[in-house]
Amino acid sequence: MILQSLAGRALLCLLAGSIFTLGLAPFDLKLLSLASMALFAFVLTGQSWRPSLLLGWCFGLGFFGAGVSWVYVSINVYGHAPLVLALTLTTLFCAGLALLFAIQAAVFALLRPAQLALRIILFACLWVAFEWLRTWLLTGFPWLFAGYATLDTVVAGWAPMIGVLGVSWLLAVTASGVAEIAIDRRASHGIALASWVASIAGSGYLLSSVQWTEPTGEARKVAIYQPNIALEDTWDRNNAPILLNDFLEHAKAYAPSSDLVVWPEGALPFYFDQAPGYMSELQRIAGSNEGTIVTGMPTRSGSRRFNSIVSVGQSSQTYNKQKLVPFGEFVPLEESLRGAIDFFDLPMSNFSKGDASQLPLSSSLGSLAPFICYEIVYPDFVAKGSRSSNLLITISNDAWFGSSHGPHQHFQMARYRALELQKPLIRGANNGITAVIDEQGGIVSKLPQFERATLEDEVTPREGLTPFARFGSAPILLISLIFPIFIGIKARRQ
Repeated sequence: MILQSLAGRALLCLLAGSIFTLGLAPFDLKLLSLASMALFAFVLTGQSWRPSLLLGWCFGLGFFGAGVSWVYVSINVYGHAPLVLALTLTTLFCAGLALLFAIQAAVFALLRPAQLALRIILFACLWVAFEWLRTWLLTGFPWLFAGYATLDTVVAGWAPMIGVLGVSWLLAVTASGVAEIAIDRRASHGIALASWVASIAGSGYLLSSVQWTEPTGEARKVAIYQPNIALEDTWDRNNAPILLNDFLEHAKAYAPSSDLVVWPEGALPFYFDQAPGYMSELQRIAGSNEGTIVTGMPTRSGSRRFNSIVSVGQSSQTYNKQKLVPFGEFVPLEESLRGAIDFFDLPMSNFSKGDASQLPLSSSLGSLAPFICYEIVYPDFVAKGSRSSNLLITISNDAWFGSSHGPHQHFQMARYRALELQKPLIRGANNGITAVIDEQGGIVSKLPQFERATLEDEVTPREGLTPFARFGSAPILLISLIFPIFIGIKARRQ
């Protein structure tokens, strides 16, 4: 059998990791993420730490190779790296991330307790601990969390309570339980697992009806512009007058009848201080209806450059992006890498990090918690930054990833933020996915990708805090970090 050799187990782990992403958007074959985790736990059974390193790495290679293969598009198409080089860089990126699963598997093998319940909990705690590690290690890459597979299911009712990491923990317990039953098929184990699943699903259903936040004020009109601008046209000086006129005409058409007009990340191809007359005209147009225009554009202060959201109308405010994308917005080891290939010398890749103490944006809809592109995928960062807000707004430019599954994953994570915090979310993206999301993470309305259009809808601001908004991931992280330490101390004493 395939499980009798290390090579066979490694191949099975590679397959298990590869199917994980099929449980996430846009595929949404949700049980496959759970099956992936269960198969991983099953293959690790009885392995010492050395082979577990290899097995974990193979799982991670399949996991990231299938899950974030879309980085190839930005490297090859927009970074102009040749095919072989783009494939090599993408493979190295995925192989490096896979080392985290190698360490996770080895730690599980070293600490694996004899008691069934402790083994199951240990697997779940390590899974979540390493998901959390990915939120900050080397600036962070918090992608492909297991909990996202529960969106639009009864289990998602837990999200406002414990966040995506907490829901990942519930799934990891379930997956480990399935693996244990596949090894030891006792009826009592099956009954226990069925009871666990029923309790999680049932309580999730009940929790989904709990309203942690409540409407404040009336529904307000929003107009979100999806201009579908090709990346190569954005910073083309010859194209700038056309773009500026297009956005100005859009403001004239929609601002008088909308409380909020939203344009995507990097919509205006100039620094805020370079065109005071243009910005004053936008201010006048928005102010005529006591509304607000929110746009993405670069700003600067002295020698520092920022990727920013600027609002004009009732008040003029700026938010500077805090979570920057490596190579896209800044270049690590800049002196060595800058100019080596086009991918290390992309336009606007010298941004500085915004201050952590920035305030929400003011508007007639109330306080807007602003997030630019990548920032919306950080659960605790968004929770902390939105506590005093009435709704979330995120703008993005996912054109970097073409028609791959990357933009769909990004959109799914944005929906989960709205669910965790029970506040509506407005998402404006250059070529999609542009949408209005309700406080349950449901899609109220959206535009098709790769179409130039404006989405008009109404949004009702909300106030209040969910348990996750108050406490973040701290409770589940305490469990996930302390429990392995407890198991390790217990093992040493024995």
